[in-house]
Amino acid sequence: MTSDLADHAEHDLRYSRIRAAMADHGIDVLLAYGPGWRRENIRYLTDARVTGSAALVLLPATGEPVAFSTRLADLGVIAQRGWVTDVARLDIAGAAALVERLRDLAPSRVGVAHRELLPQALADAVTAAVPAAEVVSATALLDDARMVKSDWELAQMRRAATVCAAGWRKFVDVLEPGLPEYRIVAEVEAELKRLGAEDNFMLIASGGDEVTGMTPPGPRLLEDGDMVRTELTPQMNGYWLQICRSAVVGRASDAQRRSFDLFNEAVEAGLSVVRPGVTAHEVAVAENDVFRKYGYGEYCGARYTRVRGHGHGLHLDETPIIEGNHTVLPERSVFIVHPNTFTPIAGYHVLGDPVVVTATGYEVLIETERVLFETPQGVAA
Repeated sequence: MTSDLADHAEHDLRYSRIRAAMADHGIDVLLAYGPGWRRENIRYLTDARVTGSAALVLLPATGEPVAFSTRLADLGVIAQRGWVTDVARLDIAGAAALVERLRDLAPSRVGVAHRELLPQALADAVTAAVPAAEVVSATALLDDARMVKSDWELAQMRRAATVCAAGWRKFVDVLEPGLPEYRIVAEVEAELKRLGAEDNFMLIASGGDEVTGMTPPGPRLLEDGDMVRTELTPQMNGYWLQICRSAVVGRASDAQRRSFDLFNEAVEAGLSVVRPGVTAHEVAVAENDVFRKYGYGEYCGARYTRVRGHGHGLHLDETPIIEGNHTVLPERSVFIVHPNTFTPIAGYHVLGDPVVVTATGYEVLIETERVLFETPQGVAA
C-alpha cells in the first residue's frame, strides 16, 4: 500500500462490500476457504500472501475476522500485515480452533466461499459445530465482490501490465533458431522476477500449422519460420494480468499473416461490444461470429479451444468469456479478450489484450502493439 490512509481505505472498502453482500443473502458468518491453487479470497480478506496447502478466513457479520492456515509461517505473515490479527492453525482433520469460534458465534446461516472445494472433514466439522445452522455456498458472493476493482486494485493491474509488456519484449528478443522452448520461458521468468513479479503463469507452443494448442515449455528447438505463441501472465502484489501474442522466427509467411488478420478482427469484434452491462456471452459471440463469417466456426468449440477470454484479478482465470455464460461484466471489471484457437491456416494462434470496463466502453491496459511480431529484428511486421 502507498500509505496507511490508502491501506485503511482499501480494507474498509472490501469489508463493507462483503458485509453488505452477506446482509443481502442473510448470512451471519462467512467462511472463505482457499486450497493452495485458489487463494484469491484469502488474499482479498487479509492482503497477505500465504503459501500453505490450505487457508480459511472466518468473517462474522459483526466483530473481528479470524484467519487460519495449515502452515504456521503463514500465521505470522497474516498478522504482520494487520488486516486480520486473530490467527490460528488450520487442522483439516480436527479443526478444533475453527469449531470453537463457530460455536461461540452460533450463526443461523453460514456462507462458504469455495464450498465445492472444501474437504469433507472440514465440512463435517462445520456441520458438527453448528448443527442448527443452514450452510450455503458463498462462492458467487465473493466472486461478484471481487469483480469490481477499486482504484488501488486497478493501480496494481496497471503495474502488472507494464511488466507484461517488458516480458513480451524479452520473449521476442531471445527468439532464434536452435533455442529450446524452456530457455525462452527461463529468460522471460528472469526478467519478470527482476521487475518484481511474485509469480508467472505461462504457456507456450512453437512450430507450424501442426500446432493445435499450448503447453508448458518442452525441449523442442526453434526453427526458422516457426510461429511461437504464448500466454504470459505475471502476478504483481497479488494481481494477475495477461498478454497473448505470437511471433515468427524470421519473416512471416502469407498464411501466418492471414491467420493474424483473422484473429485480430476477432479481438476487435469482441472489444467493440464491451461496455458496462454486457455479458460474457455477448463478447464471445462477437468474437466467434468473425470465425463463422470466414468458415472457421467449428474451431470455436471445445474440441479446439476452451474460452474466448476470461476475467482477471487475484485469480488469473476468473469469469470465462464463453457462449452461454450470461454473467454481466460491470464497470471496473477487468478481463482479457483472446480468441485463441487452432485453425488450419497457420495452426494455433494466440492474440489478446486485457481491458478494464469503463463507463463508456473499455480501456486497453497494455501498451504492446497488437501485431504479428518477427525476428531477428524484434519489430512488428
